[in-house]
Amino acid sequence: MTSNRSEIIAEVNAALEQYLPPETTYPPEIHRAVRYSVFAGGKRLRPLLTLAAAEIFSVPRQHALPAACAIEMIHTYSLIHDDLPAMDNDDYRRGRPANHKVFGEALAILAGDALLTLAFEIVATQAAAYFPAETVVALQREISRASGMAGMIGGQVVDILSEGKPAEAEILDYIHRHKTGALFRCCLRCGALMGQATPAELAALTAFADKVGLAFQIVDDILDITGTASELGKQTGSDVNRQKMTYPALYGLQQAQEKTDSLLEEALLLLEPFGTAAAGLAALARQLVRRRR
Repeated sequence: MTSNRSEIIAEVNAALEQYLPPETTYPPEIHRAVRYSVFAGGKRLRPLLTLAAAEIFSVPRQHALPAACAIEMIHTYSLIHDDLPAMDNDDYRRGRPANHKVFGEALAILAGDALLTLAFEIVATQAAAYFPAETVVALQREISRASGMAGMIGGQVVDILSEGKPAEAEILDYIHRHKTGALFRCCLRCGALMGQATPAELAALTAFADKVGLAFQIVDDILDITGTASELGKQTGSDVNRQKMTYPALYGLQQAQEKTDSLLEEALLLLEPFGTAAAGLAALARQLVRRRR
C-alpha cells in the first residue's frame, strides 16, 4: 500500500471516530459500550484488506473508507456477541475485559446490534457521496450476505452445534469459510466493486480472499494452542476446552501449518495478473498468515 500500515490504521480510526456518536450522546451508556469495543486496539485487518483491494483499482482511500469502516463495525459486533456467556463465554478480548464484563450482558447485546445497524447506515449515507447508487446497493448486498445466515452467522451456528462432536473435514471447512472467510471475502469484493473490477478480476480477488481467510483462521487455531494470553489478548486453549473443531485437532499442528503455507502460495499466484498494483495486498496477506512466525 502506498502509505505505511500505521498511517492507514490512523485514517481508519479517524473515520470511525467521525462516524460514531460521541460518548456524551444520550443515552451515553450505549455509546460508551460501543466505543469501548471499537477502540479496544484492534488491528483493523478487515479495513486494511478492503483498502488494499480498492487501491488496486486506484480508488481514493477517502472514498473507500466508509465501506472499510462498516465492515470493521460488523466485525466488532461479532466479537462482542461471540464473547457472551451464551456463545464462547470469554472474559477477555484484546487484553481487556470483554464488553459484557464491563457493561453487562444486555448492553453488550445492544452494543453489537447498534454496530451492525450503523454499518449499513454508513454505507448508505457516506459511501453514497462517492459512488453511484448501483455500487452502493452492491456494497450493501455484499456486506449483508457476508454477515448473515449465508456467511458469518451460518458459520457461527455450525461452530456452536459442532462442539464436542468428532471432527469432520467437511464441517470444519464450512465453519472456517463462513465464520471468518465470509467477511474476508466481503472485504476484497467490496474493494473490487468500488473499483469497477471486471468479472475476471472480481473472481480472482474472491478466490484470493477465500484462501487467505481460510489460512488466517487456521493460524488462529494454531495460536490458540501455541500462543499465550498476553500475546493474543484473550484466553488461549479455549478451543480445546470447548472441544471445538479445529485444523490442529483434525490434522495435527504440522499439517495445519503446512496447509497455511500452501494456501498463501496459491493466493499470491492469483494476484500476479494485477502486477505491482497488488503489492500492498500481497504484503498484507503474508503478514496475516505468517504472524508470530
